[in-house]
Amino acid sequence: MKPLGDMRRHFWMVQKMARAQGLDLAGAMARGDLDQAEWAGIVKRCQSCDGAAHCARLLAGDGPGELPGYCCNREPFRILLADQVMGESA
Repeated sequence: MKPLGDMRRHFWMVQKMARAQGLDLAGAMARGDLDQAEWAGIVKRCQSCDGAAHCARLLAGDGPGELPGYCCNREPFRILLADQVMGESA
């Protein structure tokens, strides 16, 4: 089993990647779309990802236009972004 990456580093990478997608994770939590355990799961998936170094390079530049294909958090981010859009239009 691969050792997990540094939790703080990945917490901030998740935050930056979410922002690059237009996703507000703190807002999702405030709306009740994301709970603490789910947020921790998102960070843990990032910690265990083999592509973290590539994501760090993407985030150091202009940011990704979309999530990389290998991203373990594509589906949770997609769902949260849809929930966010629905909340904004309500």
